[in-house]
Amino acid sequence: MTQNTPKNEDSLSGFFYALSAYVLWGFLPLYMKALAHVPPTEVIAHRVLWSLPIAAVVLLAQGRTADLKRALRTPSMLGMAAVAAILISVNWGFYIWAIGAGHALDAALGYYINPLFSILLGAFILKERLSPLQKAAVALAAIAVIVLTIGAGRLPVVALALTFSWGFYAYLKKQLPIGPNQGFTLEVILLTPFALGYVIYVQTTGTSHFLQGTATDTWLLLGCGVITAIPLMLYANGAKLLRLSTIGIMQYIAPTMIFLTAVFIFNEPFGIPRMIAFPMIWAALILYSIAMFRGRARKA
Repeated sequence: MTQNTPKNEDSLSGFFYALSAYVLWGFLPLYMKALAHVPPTEVIAHRVLWSLPIAAVVLLAQGRTADLKRALRTPSMLGMAAVAAILISVNWGFYIWAIGAGHALDAALGYYINPLFSILLGAFILKERLSPLQKAAVALAAIAVIVLTIGAGRLPVVALALTFSWGFYAYLKKQLPIGPNQGFTLEVILLTPFALGYVIYVQTTGTSHFLQGTATDTWLLLGCGVITAIPLMLYANGAKLLRLSTIGIMQYIAPTMIFLTAVFIFNEPFGIPRMIAFPMIWAALILYSIAMFRGRARKA
């Protein structure tokens, strides 16, 4: 068992795995914007369907199908994987809708808040004690959400939904006693019957964009497998080979790229509430990073 436990240290391969994943996620809004006219449910269904063969090929190439077979026969693992599959589906749904509906800034905000939400999860679920800097970071993020709520007259639902769904998904992935690639494959296996049923439904009702739409739509939906499976598997492998503090800092890459894309390419409005709230979130993340590195220095 000890031989399979990842060491709590950084590796060069882990860094490039994680960097590749975050950069690919950073460019994902451009891909999803091209599918903005396709219902999010149809995009999710194709993300699931075309991810499965990619994940299966990777597992076969690595010779790691035994763990997957064991997981399929273990009710507790199936239950955890099913919840993780639901959470990632919810995350995809809100993300796809946000990009298509002109709310990419909300998506960026959601992923910026996520590491701070992870601190709260650790405090409430794992009973971890928060340092003064961590408390200040969480407080700043909460105030930023209040500012956005007052400015818009409503809660930033999309940002919070992305934060909660990804935060709980990441937590479950840590708890699932199976390798990262096997875990992802298990999730898409569980989602495949629903995805396949939905694709058949839209095909028979003539509302599908796959094969019945333009050639561009068909190719983009086919490509959903690559843009879904590859970054997730790269991330999962990178997280196993890096310190938590390192992966914590690197997770700012994707939301920063999404933020820049939203403002400079999608030309989304960046009003006064956001001008106040986003710097507060960035300040919170700086405090979070300082607290993280201080904790790492103490352990060293």
